[in-house]
Amino acid sequence: MTDLTPRRRMLVLAICCMSLLIVSLDNTILNVALPTLRREFHSSVSGLQWTIDAYLIVLASLLILAGSTADRIGRRRVFQSGLALFVLGSVLCSLAPSLGWLVAARVVQAVGGSMLNPVAMSIITNVFTEPRERARAIGVWGAVVGLSMAMGPLVGGVLVDSVGWRSIFWLNVPIGLAALALTARYVPESRAERPRRADPAGQAFMIVLLGTLTYAIIEGPGRGWGDPAVLGAAALAALSLAGFVRHALRAPEPLIDLRFFRSVPFTGATVIAVSMFAAFGGFMFLNALYLQDVRGMSALHAGLYLLPMAAMSAVFAPLSGRLVGTRGPRPSLVAAGAATLASAVLVAAFDAETRDVTLFTAYVLFGIGFGMVNSPITNTAVSGMPRAQAGVAAAVASTSRQVGNALGVAVIGAVLAAGTSGARSGGSGFVDAARPAYWVLAGCAAVVLVLGVLTTGRRAARSAERTAALFETAEPAPGGRHVTGASTR
Repeated sequence: MTDLTPRRRMLVLAICCMSLLIVSLDNTILNVALPTLRREFHSSVSGLQWTIDAYLIVLASLLILAGSTADRIGRRRVFQSGLALFVLGSVLCSLAPSLGWLVAARVVQAVGGSMLNPVAMSIITNVFTEPRERARAIGVWGAVVGLSMAMGPLVGGVLVDSVGWRSIFWLNVPIGLAALALTARYVPESRAERPRRADPAGQAFMIVLLGTLTYAIIEGPGRGWGDPAVLGAAALAALSLAGFVRHALRAPEPLIDLRFFRSVPFTGATVIAVSMFAAFGGFMFLNALYLQDVRGMSALHAGLYLLPMAAMSAVFAPLSGRLVGTRGPRPSLVAAGAATLASAVLVAAFDAETRDVTLFTAYVLFGIGFGMVNSPITNTAVSGMPRAQAGVAAAVASTSRQVGNALGVAVIGAVLAAGTSGARSGGSGFVDAARPAYWVLAGCAAVVLVLGVLTTGRRAARSAERTAALFETAEPAPGGRHVTGASTR
């Protein structure tokens, strides 16, 4: 794919961004519909959490599998299958007669979505081979992530108030079908010369780990932390984590090669992605409920209130991509952590939600932070990696984003549920219960700020170079596995 004309490369980038648009939009567009779903389906807070986290958990669990499958049978083929399945899942969501059916349809959506982002990033990485050009392409990618995820509440608000909550899923159908047709025409088929083998055991460990951990966090406040089902889920999550690590150290080609984490930039990018997207998921969940349930706004009004965040994210995401291309990832990461931390502290310590001016400031700061973070995460994750491993590294970064988003909704929702169970009724009770949740968000932002400094720079770059050398030499690794390069054809 490297011999494509500049115009064709830009078309491929645009097509990949179309798929990213609908997948990322669905991460947040449902937030403003949560109060409507609660009224229509008489749902609890945990039920609302599952409508979001069922999608995110499945998406996170299958991203790496989808990427390796695409390397084996063809990236365009898997990409097209993902688009078709995502459109089908969207149609099923729009027809769901109950909350349970909606959660099930969201799972179908997520299976299709898992075939889109990592495959699209692999295509982009192989199309844009020059480092500066690749950084700019990733900047565009990051801009679409920031724009689509932040614009979700506004688009969702317009649709919920004008047509109904089911219409938020209709939006995916024409975009998905257009991307499907354009992919068939403009995206060439490619696959790895020596694709990674499937790792069913590692995949199973990951699914059980994420599912049981999220279950324990979401259901703990309602059932009680001493409930046998909650304790059993937590224990199973711990065992799955131990099994995943043990298996990864012994398997010839594990789902996630733990040698990646010898790279300081890669490890930093992974933790930053989890922390920042946990803050984002929790922030959106809290504010969707606060603006409508406490302030009494309509879905559209709530979406308009969140517009400053969307606008700042859209403006700063491409600026961050250019900054990463010229100055490296550190300035963007530091700015992202500092802006997000300031936003969370404004609400947690200074009651920003009580005044429109301070609430507006908190939204602006959060939008800046979120817009700045996406490009350096992806760029840092793949920097120093051989091209053959860049797709896997990007898939792990994408997985980390979704894991963080799911955990953010689960943890913040659990903190909120625990607080509201013993708090005063009404808006003041919600605000009091949400205060500790904002301190959790501030902690996530502080992690981004600190790691943005510690995991970038010359020493970190040398760590990435040493890690890349492990894969380039193709020498036997621990456990007897050989690492081989991959090329596209």
